[in-house]
Amino acid sequence: MKLHLKIWRQPGRDHPGHFVTYELDGLNPDMSFLEMLDVLNDRLTREGKEPVAFEHDCREGICGSCAMAINGEPHGPNEGATSCQVYLRSFRDGETLTIEPWRARAFPVLKDLVTDRSAFDRIMQAGGFITVNTGQAPDANAIPIGKEVAEQAFDAAHCIGCGACVAACRNGSAMLFVAAKVSHLGLLPQGQPERKERVLRMVEAMDAAGFGNCSNQYACEAVCPKEISADWIARMNRDYAGAVVKKL
Repeated sequence: MKLHLKIWRQPGRDHPGHFVTYELDGLNPDMSFLEMLDVLNDRLTREGKEPVAFEHDCREGICGSCAMAINGEPHGPNEGATSCQVYLRSFRDGETLTIEPWRARAFPVLKDLVTDRSAFDRIMQAGGFITVNTGQAPDANAIPIGKEVAEQAFDAAHCIGCGACVAACRNGSAMLFVAAKVSHLGLLPQGQPERKERVLRMVEAMDAAGFGNCSNQYACEAVCPKEISADWIARMNRDYAGAVVKKL
């Protein structure tokens, strides 16, 4: 299998970037997208050239670090999948692939395909912790939680913080990410004491990071590798409105 790659190369945050074209032949269609980049980097290293910088960790669709856009689509053409779960059989032999980092003001490019997504970390830090009694570990069923509530909380907690929602949004909004993180704690009894203060702090941190506003285009939901529903945004907005009213 043969592919033509147009990859964004940028030496650093304060340097201009540009696309560089590479050609790879003899690829196995069952090879993952990141394995293909490994093959390219092996060749560049042997040639004494700078390899392409990209992030990865688990390669199992769990960590969310393989954040890149393939042909303009965050994480590539497959629904409900991260970049590391995309295989070359998803593309045509001889196809040209354009590979670039997330494009968002709050995610500055550090090098090549690597972006600084620490804004998400600051939002999570702003959320703080939950209040629980310390000491001996409580029994697993000490706090009864209904099955429906537990399943909803798990649905929201599926978010892996990859940033695809931000990259897909025309405004660079992080509302889907923040809504998922706010909601999965806000649904559980353990998250109730700080529920209103948490949503205020996290939304404030989101705005301070430079993310844009949500305009309900649902592009975030369409590209989310964990298929997080945009309904969580409405829930967070209700929580936020209630918290603002209470604070007044």
